[in-house]
Amino acid sequence: MSISISSAFDSSNIRVLSITDTASGPRAELEIVTDHQSDFYQWFHFRLANAAGQDVELAIVNGARSAYPDGWPGYCARVSEDRENWFLADTSYADGTLTIRLTPDSNAVWIAYFAPYSMERHHDLIAWAAGQPGVVHRELGLTLDGQPMDMLTLGDGPRQVWLYARQHPGETMAQWWMEGALERLCDEEDAVARLLRQKATIHLVPNMNPDGSRRGHLRTNAAGVNLNREWHEPSAERSPEVLLVRNAMDESGVHFAMDVHGDEAIPAVFIAGFDGIPSITERQSQLYHRYRDTLAQRTPDFQTRLGYPVAGAGKANLSMSTNQVAERFGAVAMTLEMPFKDNDDLPDADYGWSPARSMQLAKDCLAVLAEMIDDL
Repeated sequence: MSISISSAFDSSNIRVLSITDTASGPRAELEIVTDHQSDFYQWFHFRLANAAGQDVELAIVNGARSAYPDGWPGYCARVSEDRENWFLADTSYADGTLTIRLTPDSNAVWIAYFAPYSMERHHDLIAWAAGQPGVVHRELGLTLDGQPMDMLTLGDGPRQVWLYARQHPGETMAQWWMEGALERLCDEEDAVARLLRQKATIHLVPNMNPDGSRRGHLRTNAAGVNLNREWHEPSAERSPEVLLVRNAMDESGVHFAMDVHGDEAIPAVFIAGFDGIPSITERQSQLYHRYRDTLAQRTPDFQTRLGYPVAGAGKANLSMSTNQVAERFGAVAMTLEMPFKDNDDLPDADYGWSPARSMQLAKDCLAVLAEMIDDL
């Protein structure tokens, strides 16, 4: 029986160009589909069937024109036979083609750019968290595809903390981070959680881009809009997700904000700040650097050597959430980036950077926030 490749499910993305039988085993040529009404593409997620015991070669041939071609060298695809455990696959990149080789034990195996976080899992997370003591769920509104924008709030302290993730839907490690954050914050026996809930009111938006997530997009929403370039003037027509969240921020105010992402090319965990905003203060800058440096001391999975270039004075892009929130509210804001590759400082030959490490990083981030919550 010939192998089969399918992608008609939540968060999937691939197009089959050809499937051939070779002397060494089945080979498929594939390409990643662009985000709707956009040129962005890099996220892939599909199922391979009828391949048990065969040496299969999967060639994604349009890597050179992807959003971040520098992300392919040194990268390994993720593969799972149970959709719970995602292992690194034998992966190579040359001449614009990403080649994945595997010999499945099962007749059904899933391959993805990173461990997926489906909208079904999102709804399970919301249902679980909303049922925890002291957690309030609020639907802020609907997306262009009619999906709910979910926010969870807990704690009753005066500091307003905002944690939000997955503006770029293909960066699924960001929502694994959010799951880890909620696990800790909802643990009534956890001293960090108890302190934060006493000192702060914490607002969490686990998925900023439900439409892009379900559609299998890398970077944009249903209208092909990059949400992290909409924060200066979001609109109901182009970016209702940002409009709804920013309006909620206006209601509460913001003292601390973390926007959680993944980076395609840099094999490390790092944060980016708000240098270059017009009204930056010394106090904001000191607190940001204190958070960054303390996190580096608390977990070896975080570092400060690698990261993005720092904007010059007055050069910050205020369409990006971290800059806009820092400027708009005088907040200590930051963008957290996790790798699609691995953390080269502490590599894991089996899993690479993983959901479990993303979740643990969230718990470490909250511990650092607890150390400085009184000074925000």
